[in-house]
Amino acid sequence: MIKYENVLTTCPYCGTGCGLHLQVLDQQLVGTLPAKNHVISDGGLCIKGWNAHAFVNHPDRLKKPLIRKNGKLVEAEWEEALALVAEKLGKIKTKSGPDSTGFLSSAKCTNEENYVLQKFARVVIGTNNIDHCARLCHASSVTGLAGSFGSGAMTNSIPEFETDTNCFLIIGSNTSETHPLIGTRILKGQKRGAKVIVADPRQNQIGQWADLYLEFRPGTDVALMNGMMNIIISEGLEDKQFIAERTEGFEEFKALMAEYTPEKVEGITGVPAEKIRQAARLFAMQKPSAVIYAMGITQHTTGVDNVKSTANLAMLTGNLGIPGGGVNPLRGQNNVQGACDMGGLPNVYPGYQAVTNEEIQKKFGEAWSCAGPTQVGLTVTEMVHEAGEGKIRALYIMGENPMVSDPDINHVRHCLERTDFLVVQDIFLTETAQLAHVVLPSVSFAEKDGTYTNTERRVQRVRQAIPPVGEARQDWEIICQVARKMSAAGFDFKHPREIMEEINRLTPSYGGITYERLEELASLQWPCPATDHPGTPYLHKGKFSRGLGKFFAVPFKEAAELPCEEFPLVLTTGRVMFQYHTGTMTRRSPKLEQEVPEAYVEIHPDDAVRIGLNGNKHVRLTSRRGVLEKVHVHVTDRINPGVVFMPFHFAEAAANILTNAAVDPVAKIPEYKVCAVKVEAA
Repeated sequence: MIKYENVLTTCPYCGTGCGLHLQVLDQQLVGTLPAKNHVISDGGLCIKGWNAHAFVNHPDRLKKPLIRKNGKLVEAEWEEALALVAEKLGKIKTKSGPDSTGFLSSAKCTNEENYVLQKFARVVIGTNNIDHCARLCHASSVTGLAGSFGSGAMTNSIPEFETDTNCFLIIGSNTSETHPLIGTRILKGQKRGAKVIVADPRQNQIGQWADLYLEFRPGTDVALMNGMMNIIISEGLEDKQFIAERTEGFEEFKALMAEYTPEKVEGITGVPAEKIRQAARLFAMQKPSAVIYAMGITQHTTGVDNVKSTANLAMLTGNLGIPGGGVNPLRGQNNVQGACDMGGLPNVYPGYQAVTNEEIQKKFGEAWSCAGPTQVGLTVTEMVHEAGEGKIRALYIMGENPMVSDPDINHVRHCLERTDFLVVQDIFLTETAQLAHVVLPSVSFAEKDGTYTNTERRVQRVRQAIPPVGEARQDWEIICQVARKMSAAGFDFKHPREIMEEINRLTPSYGGITYERLEELASLQWPCPATDHPGTPYLHKGKFSRGLGKFFAVPFKEAAELPCEEFPLVLTTGRVMFQYHTGTMTRRSPKLEQEVPEAYVEIHPDDAVRIGLNGNKHVRLTSRRGVLEKVHVHVTDRINPGVVFMPFHFAEAAANILTNAAVDPVAKIPEYKVCAVKVEAA
């Protein structure tokens, strides 16, 4: 008898957290349907969501473990692969110490899987060398917002954009392409009467619908926002009561803002002074107003400064602790927020509990029956670099692909090839997995149970729809098996539900987020400290997490690398609607791949004439770090003269071969959005 069912789960792509049904026919995945009345997607899906099933049964799926023998990866049995991993990690720990091993957890994996990997790093190996791709996308948000407010998370909720927000400042976010269902909420808010201001170096899709569009020079975000705040203060539009009652540091901040007149800022950013005035007045006078940003703000050597400026703007206008306002970073991957929440970071345990705090050390030491490491660990970029230096001898990578996602890929390859022992746990043989000594096949979102936490702190279930493909295993199960082979206690979980129960006990913000409640309520937003707590739609009502909100006097600083005679153009990178991150899943989805099947670079017509393109369809791009030959070129005026744009999804023409590995000094996030390049007709 044929069995047909629809399994409700959560989309595996961007951080929006849309609900969808996987269509299953006799244990075979055959399609995707949107979830009606879902709190976020409300019966809709973007093109990626509609095709979320398409990559799952691709012929490229890893079905058995692989071990490198005589220079080649060959299939092996699970017992051999697990024993080898346990043996090698144990020997390296004994010979070179715990901190000679590093771990990358994953924004694509569940909360439970990320929790288990960070526990493995800290309990079994004894190191805080654990990080993930949040370092490459929103480390600035976590650091900057925590400094200003006491919490690094998105302050408000997606549904509020449709019903409550009266003005949006969208800066450094191509929202309607990278987070389409959030873009839909914003456009519904605009139809209701809300004003939309878009600030971006490139005229993106949502900028075409904006009431006011500010096209500025890449890397000048701080100057632009300082100019807006200069106007708000000079015209008396600031929320004086909010500032007096709920903030500190205002006078020093105010003194610096006086220097950023609209005319001065026009000279820095290229945005006409009158447009800066219009934007400032709209944002201050149309409350509640929301700042929405993504990696156009964060991926800079001044990323923390950029984020603090968004916080300054929201506090200056009293747009915090209310529905429809706030500072709202949009996470790029399905579980970036959750991977951070679960302690996939070198400086915090789950729930952002500092690894350097003695009371917290004692708490986790007692819970895990071991004395954990007390020093802050290395970030992902530091681990990769130290692998090249021979200091990191082993790397364990779960669901990440630094050979496409990290800056200066040529250097990344050199470092990974020098690593004594590289383990990659993934669903496909990624560009990174191809360099591994052991590859462990894991399962996709359609083959697992667990939870994701979306960009607005909303925890939702992921439900298994089909059996694992081939001999693939659950990520948490693989880690626990390695741990047990290394004689570690505390890794006897039988189901992700048991892992969440341990998370509930040790992570105050997740204390009331149980599987039982998620079945009943569908989702809960943290902080949710107890099982009788309803969750928190927006943060900082009445009081900031740190007490008073802190204004930071943030001066404008130029990017680390500016154009010069040899490299006269600025390259900025980003995403497109039809592809996702390093392309591992979307490029194996036929309908998505046919829409944008290859890398390209956008260049302004004036620059095309200057370089002598003369109708040539391809160009060569060169930076101080590498060369890309024969990249397809789009000549368009959606980009400013002097700037070129390139999506980073395509391994065969990886934009990150060119990008600068210089990092923000505090958040250690690389500067993907500004690097100097030369473009020539190919």
